[in-house]
Amino acid sequence: MNPSLVDRVGKAVQRQRLLDTATRLVAIPSPTGDAGAVSDELARILTDDGFTVERHAAGHATAPAVVVRLAGKRPGRTLQFNGHLDTVHLPFVPPAVVDGNLTGSGASDMKGGVACAVEALRALRDTGTLEAGSVMLVAHDLHEAPWGFGQQLDQLIRDGVVGDAVLLPEPLTDFLPLIGRGSATWKVTFSRPGAPVHEVMRPMDEPSVIAAAAELVTRLGGLGERLKAHKDAMAGCETVFVGQLHGGEIFNQYPQECWLEGTRRWLPGVDRRDVEREFRDVVAQVERGNGARANVEFRFIRDAFYLEKDDPLVSAFQSSYRGLSGKELPAGPKPFVDDGNCFWGSRKIAAITHGPRAGGQHTVKEWMSIEDMLRVARLYALTAVTYSASER
Repeated sequence: MNPSLVDRVGKAVQRQRLLDTATRLVAIPSPTGDAGAVSDELARILTDDGFTVERHAAGHATAPAVVVRLAGKRPGRTLQFNGHLDTVHLPFVPPAVVDGNLTGSGASDMKGGVACAVEALRALRDTGTLEAGSVMLVAHDLHEAPWGFGQQLDQLIRDGVVGDAVLLPEPLTDFLPLIGRGSATWKVTFSRPGAPVHEVMRPMDEPSVIAAAAELVTRLGGLGERLKAHKDAMAGCETVFVGQLHGGEIFNQYPQECWLEGTRRWLPGVDRRDVEREFRDVVAQVERGNGARANVEFRFIRDAFYLEKDDPLVSAFQSSYRGLSGKELPAGPKPFVDDGNCFWGSRKIAAITHGPRAGGQHTVKEWMSIEDMLRVARLYALTAVTYSASER
């Protein structure tokens, strides 16, 4: 990569401007489903910066998505910067700067990353280095499960508000994720007709809901053993996981209801409909054998993810990363599901998850390195220049 381009873009990224943007976003509470106020704030920031802002409800009028486009000097590919503005439902923590880190609700997941994308867009505009193609910034709500399941983003993709490739500034820093498992949550509730009673007064002809739950745990253990055969060297194996089991109110009560909850994860190439069908079949076997009624809630979160190593986006990203650091980023798995899974699952659109060094996601102690925010803003701008200029 041309060192002068790296230097020019690097100087255009402004630390205080980036930090101010991130701080303004973190300062506004935005639990999933209620990110309207912070979306409006981002729209104001971009409008005041001279960008033309589009708002797309995409099925969620409470918090219309924020969309900005920056065109280059000639046609080319469109690179999308994509981020979510909603946060998990935890007590709100206001922004602060502590030991070189930005802290507060959403600082790492992922308002700090969104601010990096905004700053990259500014650097591209201010330097005029986007010779071809275009960049599109998209920020939205309804990301964090179980309060949202990517519905707004899925609708944006269906509506055609999508680029040819995507960068997502989630806090994943040390490797380039090439594969990731899909994810679903499940909850099974076993019930019997009668009321809860003392164990010595229990009706002997009614099924035990706790026994049904125990049998399901056993059968899911068997399924888990079989799933170990479905393995990828990088992503690991498919799994079924039991995280909760609840039944009864005290030690000597014969409960009327017992429920279990957990997750199911699968590899690329597996049809999620088959995953759900297999799970429901296991529950049905328990129901037939025990006699307790079973209610199954199977919630699809995101499909599996895959990224070709020779995709033009990977080449542009690695070239830009090398220009900044002198080396390429090693490949690895994506340990979580994010919006990149949506792009791959629906349109097979290449998506790279890479954000600043951070921690405390899904806790009240989120933090993000300010210096690394600068690095990511530069990396995104350079990747856009390289990728958008490449031929289709």
